Amino acid sequence: MDVMTSADSGLVLAQQASEGLGALALPLFFLALLYVLLIRPQAKRRKEMTRLIASLEVGDFVATIGGIHGEIVDLGENTVDLAVTEDEQGRPDVIIRLDRVSIVRTIEKVGSADAADEDAGDS
Repeated sequence: MDVMTSADSGLVLAQQASEGLGALALPLFFLALLYVLLIRPQAKRRKEMTRLIASLEVGDFVATIGGIHGEIVDLGENTVDLAVTEDEQGRPDVIIRLDRVSIVRTIEKVGSADAADEDAGDS
């Protein structure tokens, strides 16, 4: 006849509790890994893009999702007018209207395209 004392029953309960925590540790580890590798970087990118879109100003040189580069000539609440070419006098020639969310980065303009073409032609 097997008689279980209160000390033995406490030991059995402790073993069952530790097995339960061990089974819970693996899913918690995977959730933490998912957060660190996927969720946190995506939230950081979204925050940076929101900051970029809010900081756009007329005269900024930008690049779009589609790879179009140009200068902002007008800003609307949700749109951006982008000058992509200039005429001989340096005035905007082709202006396209895009959603603000299509802007992915700003570009530092070193010099005008005409000056770069003249420097290339002199060599």
